[in-house]
Amino acid sequence: MAKRLFSGVLLISFLVLTACDAGPDEDSRGAPAKESVSADQRAGGADISLALEPAQLDWVGQKIFQNECAGKLECLVHWNAGEAFPSLGIGHFIWYPQGVEGRFVESFPKLIQYMTQRQAPVPDWLVNLDPFDAPWPDRQAFLGEEDSTRVAELREFLAGTQGLQAEFIFRRAKDSLEKVIRAAPRDRREDVRSLLADLSSTPGGVYALMDYVNFKGEGLAATERYQGEGWGLLQVLLNMETGRGKTSLTAFREAAGEVLTRRALHAENPIERERWLPGWLHRLDTYREPAPASEE
Repeated sequence: MAKRLFSGVLLISFLVLTACDAGPDEDSRGAPAKESVSADQRAGGADISLALEPAQLDWVGQKIFQNECAGKLECLVHWNAGEAFPSLGIGHFIWYPQGVEGRFVESFPKLIQYMTQRQAPVPDWLVNLDPFDAPWPDRQAFLGEEDSTRVAELREFLAGTQGLQAEFIFRRAKDSLEKVIRAAPRDRREDVRSLLADLSSTPGGVYALMDYVNFKGEGLAATERYQGEGWGLLQVLLNMETGRGKTSLTAFREAAGEVLTRRALHAENPIERERWLPGWLHRLDTYREPAPASEE
């Protein structure tokens, strides 16, 4: 796996809740995080844009960190039992060891590429890895080095750049929208576009899109299938049923629960049904609009 890094920091303070073992699956306050598709992309149908004020991005980052790490800083560098790779950062970004080619889309190298472009203080040993593979061949080797200076330095770096990681998740979700629309069956594309437009119009919907893409992917990779069935954002959108006063966010939660339950039932490894699925469903229940400040 010949991955190399390309040669920042929008820091947002996060209070840091579901456990690390959940399965695979921007310190300055600047202008609102706002990204929109171009005019020619909008020409085909409903306007889709992701926009969050800094406080809203702060809230989303907190929710994602709670979903992945249960507020535990040690969970920022973690290797789940039953997996062939470590998971890192607030989004539990996947990082494969050398020689491991897994079915799940790898995201940690792209995160570090983004951080170096933003001039974040990436540890020297991390920058100098060549090839850029996880330096532990398996979970046992990682556990043997979990208290090492190198792991401690990596954990401290990830704790100090949580805001930048949230920005990376935001941008990944934004970049996914048109890809997902194009991948939908032709006769469903405008339905998918309309659903994405509705979801992207509220903070809770943007949170659901950001978290789900980071959590289970876009649903476009051919390797991310069990018995021919995917479990990413595209599959959730195609499974949504709206109407009868149901909001798009409620329909998204319900569809995602059905899609992830189907995945667990199709999985060869019983850990997905026995341990991971309850946590996944609990995570989906957080896909709601933020409570008014007076209720928090």
